[in-house]
Amino acid sequence: MSHVFPRHTKANLPTAVAGEGCYLIDADGKRYFDGSGGAAVSCLGHSDAEVIAAVQAQVGTLAFAHTGFMTSEPAEALADLLISQAPGDLDRVYFVSGGSEATEAAIKLARQYHLERGDTARRHVIARRQSYHGNTLGALAAGGNEWRRQQFAPLLIDISHIAPCYEYVDRGDGESSYDYGQRVANELEAEILRLGPETVMAFMAEPVVGATSGAVPAVEGYFKRIREICDQYGVLLILDEVMCGMGRTGHLFACEADGVAPDILCIAKGLGAGYQPIGAMLCSRQIYDAIEGGSGFFQHGHTYIGHPVATAAGLAVVRALLDRGLVQRSAKMGDKLHAALVARFGQHPHVGDLRGRGLFRGIELVADRDSKMPFDPGLGIAGRLKKAAFEAGLICYPMAGTRDGRNGDHILLAPPFILTEDQIGEITDKLAIALAQVLPDHP
Repeated sequence: MSHVFPRHTKANLPTAVAGEGCYLIDADGKRYFDGSGGAAVSCLGHSDAEVIAAVQAQVGTLAFAHTGFMTSEPAEALADLLISQAPGDLDRVYFVSGGSEATEAAIKLARQYHLERGDTARRHVIARRQSYHGNTLGALAAGGNEWRRQQFAPLLIDISHIAPCYEYVDRGDGESSYDYGQRVANELEAEILRLGPETVMAFMAEPVVGATSGAVPAVEGYFKRIREICDQYGVLLILDEVMCGMGRTGHLFACEADGVAPDILCIAKGLGAGYQPIGAMLCSRQIYDAIEGGSGFFQHGHTYIGHPVATAAGLAVVRALLDRGLVQRSAKMGDKLHAALVARFGQHPHVGDLRGRGLFRGIELVADRDSKMPFDPGLGIAGRLKKAAFEAGLICYPMAGTRDGRNGDHILLAPPFILTEDQIGEITDKLAIALAQVLPDHP
């Protein structure tokens, strides 16, 4: 009998005993292709010798030093490396243990920044519907996924949510892609004016929406308009790249594809590639200077921030991404994966949209392609697909509630950057088996 509290008490999970490249291996010896990198985590695969050596060396040298007393060499080196590559005026790195901690820290820093400047009325955060920013209460409040929020709603702070940039479903007939993006971006200005410009502290968004909607990128010009609005009203722009950053979308920082730089940027997942739990919040020089020139103390913190072993792993991961050309490989192999998905499923009667950037790809499933009508949620399409793919030896990331938290189904793919062209074929073959099993009327 297990004493582990699992994610689902009725699940009977195999035990992972080894990882080898793009594969996980269970106690029975079955191999599973990790087509989602767990949750877009394992960008280097599961047995990277250089990262393993870096972790082992750091544990043998210094396992832990509390940041209330000391900094550490790997934390300093990783911060320097990240800032050397970061967009815009990002200048400081605050290390945490994961994505939810990063977005939670970002919200608190945004509030304190305005307080340090005497803007005490700025208290509102605006985010987007069908976003996901983490599971701690502040991050969950910012997220716009109604299914995740529902039972905890009485505990959540009040955060406004505007429309996502979700072209497949929401662009009007006769409306250009650009005009659609400007229209939904302008909802931010309308919400700022409704709340009162002097009361809004930040807008938070994912450059490419991940788990909740399935690799949805913004249309051209959307984020540039968002940046203009934030600048006009003195609102901080927080970009959540926890899932889509660190090379996943073909750029080290996902926002580079949109030609914008945020005031605060959150990363995790691919930063540690699964070898250690680590995340980070990067902030601009202006924000840091406001704290340094004011109280000097960011009123926040966790025991394991800046953990030496975690930052040593992160340093080895980012060096690998840069030195081995893996960010460029993510872009190149992402194009090949997309082409393979289009060739195999582009005419499938229940595949409505194939989208994404780099090795971050989404497949939206529909009951009817012409009307884009989603399946009845009662059919449990996403859950059944996850199970069928797993049985076929493919780990992927199907989710329900794509449209509004209840309706809609999608599959998210985020394989390791080291995958081969033959393994792209393995993904499509095993996905085809799962689709044929769940939707037998359309093999």
